[in-house]
Amino acid sequence: MDFTAEYRKKLRTPDEAVRVVKSGDWLDYSSNLGFPVLLDEALARRRDELTDVKIRGNLIFGPIRAVECDPDREHFIYNSWHFSAYERKLSDRGLCSFIPMLFRQVVEYYRHFLTVNVAMMSVTPMDRHGYFNLSCATGVARGILETADVVILEVNENLPRILGGFEECIHISEVDMVVEGEHGPLPEVPTAPPTPEDLIIADRLMPYIPSGATLQLGIGSMPNIIGARLAESDLQDLGMHTELCGDAYLTLYEAGKLTNRHKKIHRNKGVTGMVFGSRALYDWVDNNPGIMAAPLEYVNDPQIIGQIDNMISVNNCIAVDLYGQICAESVGQRHISGTGGQLDFLTGAAISRGGKSFLCLTSTYTDVRGVRRSRIVPHFSGDIITDPRSQTYYLATEYGVVNLVGRTTWERAELIISLAHPDFRDELIRAAEEQHIWIRSNRR
Repeated sequence: MDFTAEYRKKLRTPDEAVRVVKSGDWLDYSSNLGFPVLLDEALARRRDELTDVKIRGNLIFGPIRAVECDPDREHFIYNSWHFSAYERKLSDRGLCSFIPMLFRQVVEYYRHFLTVNVAMMSVTPMDRHGYFNLSCATGVARGILETADVVILEVNENLPRILGGFEECIHISEVDMVVEGEHGPLPEVPTAPPTPEDLIIADRLMPYIPSGATLQLGIGSMPNIIGARLAESDLQDLGMHTELCGDAYLTLYEAGKLTNRHKKIHRNKGVTGMVFGSRALYDWVDNNPGIMAAPLEYVNDPQIIGQIDNMISVNNCIAVDLYGQICAESVGQRHISGTGGQLDFLTGAAISRGGKSFLCLTSTYTDVRGVRRSRIVPHFSGDIITDPRSQTYYLATEYGVVNLVGRTTWERAELIISLAHPDFRDELIRAAEEQHIWIRSNRR
């Protein structure tokens, strides 16, 4: 069949397409490179005609014109499931609200609880079968589109086509409008250079990772350092099962380490829900039969993750208290990122035969006044708890790696304090004593 006629019938300019938006509507911008740049610009041009239009998105690199044009949030109210660095800055300006979630459940929230009046999303050009590929936003895209009253697709000629097992595409028959236009290069996400402490932490994790392990590497400098260290190691036949495919996996592939050969499910394929990083990464995943994009309700399902032997999960966190509670998304009440899939993979890796989940942090940081502070604190007060103490597994700083599974409160306190910078250990011990989670035999 030739779907060109149906495509042309549904083709609109961005300004024509956004006329469907009404005051009070809920809109969705999808995730990362699924952000519809042209439609967002057209919507911003309608600012003075609209009020109380609520927009959801996540991990968008910006600029979001509908947000930037409305500093008083009278017309557009933007909300994010997981902050990018750009969205964090919007939040600091009072222009972005956070939506708590677990990534594996986000699409189910849409299907059962949320309203989407209009979904706007960037996709690849339509193929000869009438399908648009959902590309780098596959992890959440299909479920959002199915929920929407009106579906508008923005064709971005630069997006990679990422092959999948299911729900990686949408057909022209399911779409209400299509817009085209010229796009700039895809946003590239730079990696912060590693600190000396980061390099030490990465080296401390290496003995825990065997050949044949399958990796989930989160967002940030630490996962990329782990990828680089593994690429230089003697390990072989590593696998990929991750919510986010970043440049660490490309590094492993180029070193001949990423084969996915020993995975029990989806053998010989690296599985991901989302992709963002460098131009080289986008080129690598484009039409690559060795990469499979799938919805996050599948990728991040702990029961799926748990079927993979030697599943190794590595994620960053911001702080830990002496009970083993983890904060990975705020500094005090200032929101930084989000829960994302950290708890999903923490749970799944614990189920896996031979699996391990590592939460990594440097022992200290320097605040805006230049004062060095400990990331290991007596107890949280105002910080957002990402991972409960009952699920904390391995913790790593530049001073070591400890396993908290099955440990008493006083054992945890001792082990966690051993990871702290020496300058802060005595005050942490005093705090543990005051909190009645320290016993005399700890002092050896």
